[in-house]
Amino acid sequence: MAFSTSPRPALQPRFIQHKKEAFWFYQLVSVAYDQIFKPQHWNEDMRDDALEPTDLRDPELKVVDVGGGTGFATLGIIKSIHPKNVTILDQSPHQLAKAKQREALKECTIIEGDAEDLPFPTDSVDRYVSAGSIEYWPDPQRGIKEAYRVLKPEGLACIIGPVYPTFWLSCFFADLWMLFPKEEEYIEWFEKAGFKDVKLKRIGPNWYRGARRFGLVIGCSVTGVKRGSGDSPLQLGPKAEDVNKPVNPFVFLLRFVLGTIAAAYYVLVPIYMWVMDKIVPEGQAF
Repeated sequence: MAFSTSPRPALQPRFIQHKKEAFWFYQLVSVAYDQIFKPQHWNEDMRDDALEPTDLRDPELKVVDVGGGTGFATLGIIKSIHPKNVTILDQSPHQLAKAKQREALKECTIIEGDAEDLPFPTDSVDRYVSAGSIEYWPDPQRGIKEAYRVLKPEGLACIIGPVYPTFWLSCFFADLWMLFPKEEEYIEWFEKAGFKDVKLKRIGPNWYRGARRFGLVIGCSVTGVKRGSGDSPLQLGPKAEDVNKPVNPFVFLLRFVLGTIAAAYYVLVPIYMWVMDKIVPEGQAF
């Protein structure tokens, strides 16, 4: 597979990147997240395609869904896994409130927590799934290291997320909004954490047709297998972000507004592409 090679600018502000910004961003969008964002960016077909490499054939497997939010990815997990064996973790109580309202998830354990500091014992779960969360992690390598730690030996991690775009305008707004890793970065993070058999699968909505005119709405599902028992061999320093550190309200508000405007680009352009898909005959470029 040929990885994307679009250069990254030296300066990437990523205004919705800190945990507090992501917290308030999802409080803002949680009301309409499943109705507006999901149909274009992250639908059921994409979800099931992305989860396929996770090998969820045994209903008794113990699974954690990290950054599970409203439980959309969890609904795909419980197609194969008994809900009582699934734990949903997210830092946003507003998103988790939506998950708790889903009747199908009533038997799941739903908790607040940090992807970079998981409240689970080492060697405790069979599968680790995180869908649409890594883009908000201040330190993705630390989050993937935590995935390695909590898995049992030969357990499998699956991280589903966006990929850095190719179209110049999309690159600009991606760098303003949040983290869009390159495909090779996903692979490197997994391998550094200690995973073996690391594989990457590209995903996208059906209407996308594999074209990248706007260089967005393409993601990937990355999987890796834990080599043995214990913590990751990777040694890291202190956390990149102290959530208890006071922030300047004006700076926070400015970053939040700019990040939300950048996010709007990623909602409005796909809506345009989705509409065009409905009116342009199949096989004809638009």
